[in-house]
Formats: sequence, C-alpha cells, structure tokens
Amino acid sequence: MNADKTAISTSATAVRRVVKNDSAAGAADRERVGMPASDESPHLTVAGREELGHLARAGTPVQELARWSPAADRVGPVELLTGQETSRVQELVPVRHARMATSAFAFYRGGALVMAADLARLPRTSLHVQLCGDAHLSNFGLFAGPDRSVVFDVNDFDETNPGPFEWDVKRLATSFILAARDNQQPAKAGRAAAQAACEAYRVTMAHLAGRGDLDIWYSRVDVSGLEATVKTLAGGKKIKHVTKEGRAAKARVTKAVAKARTRDAWSVIAKITEVVDGRRQFRADPPLLVRLDVNSDLYAVVGELYEDYLATLQDDRHHLLKRYQIVDVGHKVVGVGSVGLLAFVVLLRGRDDEDLMVLQVKQAQPSVLEAFTQPSAFARHGQRVVAGQRLTQAASDSFLGWIDDPAGRSFYVRQLRDMKWSPDPDSLNADALYRYALLCGGTLAHAHARSGDAVAISAYLGTSRSFDKALTAFAASYADQVERDYAAFTAAIADGQITAQEDAAGRDGLRAARRVTDPATTHAETR
Repeated sequence: MNADKTAISTSATAVRRVVKNDSAAGAADRERVGMPASDESPHLTVAGREELGHLARAGTPVQELARWSPAADRVGPVELLTGQETSRVQELVPVRHARMATSAFAFYRGGALVMAADLARLPRTSLHVQLCGDAHLSNFGLFAGPDRSVVFDVNDFDETNPGPFEWDVKRLATSFILAARDNQQPAKAGRAAAQAACEAYRVTMAHLAGRGDLDIWYSRVDVSGLEATVKTLAGGKKIKHVTKEGRAAKARVTKAVAKARTRDAWSVIAKITEVVDGRRQFRADPPLLVRLDVNSDLYAVVGELYEDYLATLQDDRHHLLKRYQIVDVGHKVVGVGSVGLLAFVVLLRGRDDEDLMVLQVKQAQPSVLEAFTQPSAFARHGQRVVAGQRLTQAASDSFLGWIDDPAGRSFYVRQLRDMKWSPDPDSLNADALYRYALLCGGTLAHAHARSGDAVAISAYLGTSRSFDKALTAFAASYADQVERDYAAFTAAIADGQITAQEDAAGRDGLRAARRVTDPATTHAETR
C-alpha cells in the first residue's frame, strides 16, 4: 500500500505536468514511476487507484466544483463565436446565428466554445477521460448498433478530446436547467433533473468501479435495459415523489424505440430523395438540402475521396462498401453549432435501385477543448472524431471513417440517421425531464469508464451527495450566465453587429456548396 501511495503521489505530479503540456518533464515523470511513454496511467492495484481518486479530491475538493463567477477579463460570447466562425462557410454563418437565437438552450447547444473557455478558468480535477466535449441532453439518444439492436448512448463527438471528467458532467447538468427553463417548468424541476443526472453518474460509476475492465467494455444500455436502468438509478422510490406518472415510463420507452426503428435507411431515402427521369437523386429543399451537379471533374475527385474513406474502414466493411457506387451528392445543413461547417450527403447504390444507403460526410475542425486541455493526438480531425467515438461508445456505426479533401479540410463519415432518435426537449415535462436526466447521467458514466479510471473517479465522487449538490449549484449559476450571454448575443443581432437569417430560397447555401466543391477552387486552395 505504501508503494502504491508513493507511485500515486509521483504520478499525480506527472499528470499535472502533462496537463500543462510540459512534455519533457512529463516524460521524465513517466520514466521515474515506470509509466509507459504515452499518457496511460501506471498499472496500480485497486487500492492504489482508489487512493489516486482520494488524492485528486484532496487537490480539488468537490466543493470547488460548485464555483462559478465570470473572470474579470472574460472574453464576451459574441467575440468568441465570431472568432470561431472565420474558418466556416461565411454564407452559412447567418443560418447558424438564426438557429442559436431561437432560445437560450439553442444558444447553449451552439456555444460549446464559450463554456470550454469558462471551464478552463475554474478548478479542475486531474482525472481525465475521453470527453464528449458537448454533452448536453440533446446529444444523447437511440441509434442502431452494428448488430441492428437499438442502443442508447452519447451520439455527438465533434468536440471530443481528453480532459477532466467533470467538464462533461457540468455541461450535461446545465443543459437540464436550461431545458426546464425553456419549457416554463418550475425552478425546482430543473434543479431536480440536474441533480438526478449527477447522482446517476456517481451511482453508475460506483457500480462500474466494481466490475472488470472487459465487463465495462461490453456493457451498454439497450432497449431491454432502458426502463430498468431508470428504475435502478432512481432506487424505485425517488421517482414517486417527483410525479405519479411512473406507469407511463414504459409506454414512452416503447414508443421511442418504435420511432427509432422506423428511421432506417429507407426512411431517410424516402424523405430526402426522389426519382427524376428514372434516376434517384436528392431533392431540392433549400436551404436545408441542396443537390450538387456532379460533373465529370467533380465526380473524379469524389471517387478518389471515397476510396480514401474506404481505406479507413475495417476490412469487412471495406469489402461491403466496395460493392456500392456513388449515384448522387448533396449538401445538407445540420444541427445548430455545426452550421457553417460543410456537411455533404452521398447516395450509394448496391445491387439495384432497392439497395440504397446514404452516408453523411461532415467537416471536422479542431475541438473547442484543445486550447484548454491538450492538443489532439491526431493530425486529422476527422480521425480524432472517429477515434473518440469508437473509444467512448459501446456500439458505434459500422461505417465510421474519415477523409481529408485536396484542400486540406478534414471530414468524418457515418450513416445518415440509422435508427437515430432523441426526444424533443420541448416535449419533456418535469417527470420526463427527471427520468431522462437519470438515463443520460448513467450513460455518460458508462462512456467515461471506457476511457478513464472508473475506480479513481468513483473514489473522487464518494458515496454522499456532495458531488451531486456541488454540480447542481454550478449548473444553476452557469445557466444564469448562459442567459446573460444569450441576451448579449441577441442584442448583437438586433443592432446589426452580426446577422441572422435562414434564406428561404437557399441561394446562399447553394452558392456556398457549389463554391467549396468546385474542383478548380478545391485544387487552388491547396497551392
């Protein structure tokens, strides 16, 4: 035990130096305690890992995580967001602003950079995981696993990067406070949901800390476990004091899963494609969907990129998709914070016109976390997203891959809407919000346990509700800050400092999509 403590104390110093990007000192520390050359932790006993968590708690007490007050030199949200948008398609930036302006919660969804900058100024733990980076409640949901079963998990990884585990939990808890406010729920409903998410995270992490690494790796929340997960996390009794709607929970789960199963490959094909002159192609639905004219020059470029993408797949997936050919390409605006990044859709045809699928090719830029945690280990940000998703999810899209285009832009590739479904936050009453918070909090713990040290994190969290209460207090205070930032953002729109519009005719989006996919422009940008 004494040897473990010595190793832990020394390795904790190593972790702090690595976080500060002191690579030379970090390498020396790793060598001294027998750590591998990478950022992996030393192989400690369970007792040693628990002590590591206790040391982390001594260094950053749980009560410190409750703190929020803006720094005197805090950069304003409008300045941060407009600075981030310089690398985006400028014609689409007003669409992003319009979507973020619809509510404080929508602004929060698009403002991951703002929160990352704020979290970087606050006390943080030394316990790192592969962060989602944007773990708000709308980035959880149902989707199809490779075995075609429906699973529930985190489903957005544009901002994924290693960092302190509590950053994801703080973002999740704050999202429930904001969603409750947007739905005109009483303040206690938002706080109850936020605390439920934190408690579920803590309880689930304690459970996972007692399981083997292989058990953690294989565990996932599937359809059969959704209702049981919520009941278990709630202890059976807690739900009853929130509302008497408990008997409706199973019906909601059943309905959600049924809805997810209808959102298969053909459902999206029926929605966004049509048959013209005997040939299936993407519909014209500007500004959300713009079909691109694939001339011979562009087709050659697209074909080369498709081959590059196939090379990033496992051999069996590569073999399967080699049987498909590209028949059409479009540009589809998606999300809130992602607007302004390129997001193409590719229609593929297999053996005949009944064997079709759609891939989404989404631009990836540096994670908003990188400036505040550590640089990405991947030169290609599409690969960063895919690697983070594969590490974090218990079941990932079979066709996740990545490419870089000739202009040096990075993209990741996945199936479009493969049984993917998330609840509309506006539809969540106090009871549903509470239950969903339990589910999301527990699921986030599963995700973090795959890349982080569940034993150390659980030891840090402890068995009392101190962590839950501290992060709920932070979430309530930070939600107030988000609303102040949202007011500043909408004021900037009102006074013309920034523009917000969603061109009904889609002309701006069409011009942008054609410009960035023109082969001459693409090759010119590389020179």
